[in-house]
Amino acid sequence: IFIKMVKVKAKDLRGKKKDDLLKQANDLKQELSALRVAKVTGGAANKLSKIRVVRKSIARVLTVINQTQKENLRKFYAGKKYKPKDLRMKKTRAIRRQLTPHEKALKTAKTMKKEKAFPSRRYAVRQ
Repeated sequence: IFIKMVKVKAKDLRGKKKDDLLKQANDLKQELSALRVAKVTGGAANKLSKIRVVRKSIARVLTVINQTQKENLRKFYAGKKYKPKDLRMKKTRAIRRQLTPHEKALKTAKTMKKEKAFPSRRYAVRQ
């Protein structure tokens, strides 16, 4: 009744469309449920060992789906002013709260007046 699936490789999945991947995940889930039924009814040893392979294959398919989805979102939000939090750079909490280079470079009106009134002296150096 169920088609026997071999171990799925992530590199083979990357080129496929989302619909194909979802269909493959559903097929694997059906196969897994059949294997679990076989386990309860006292199936052969090869079926029991296949449960792990099928579970890992399902995980691979879902991982590829999520990775491609996130990659597409990154492309969509590239160059935009605001991004969802999960697409922003993680870094550390302290680094995220640091002043930006622009904010660091800003000067108060008082500092600007002081610099204008008392510019740094330039000296001619003889060689």
